[in-house]
Amino acid sequence: MNMGMHWVLVQPLLTEKITGLREQTNTVGFIVHPDANRVQVKQAVETLLKVKVDKVNLMNVRGKVKRLGRFSGRRSDWKKAFVTLKAGEKLEMYESA
Repeated sequence: MNMGMHWVLVQPLLTEKITGLREQTNTVGFIVHPDANRVQVKQAVETLLKVKVDKVNLMNVRGKVKRLGRFSGRRSDWKKAFVTLKAGEKLEMYESA
């Protein structure tokens, strides 16, 4: 699928697990478009955030079934990306969080 780089990265992930990974292995996390692949995520991060990427790992997250009384619904599926930056690279948006 041909999508622009601004459509690939949906939002950054700021969780305790990703904060620990950022400090130990220089890895950051993003919610990405469900149709995006590794190459598109790498190009989007390098172009938009101006850092060098070492590797990209993708994970499909399945939505949970949630209930409210007798009514049940389902959250939507989404895709998560773990982006490992090259040595010496930093993202400024994570430093202030």
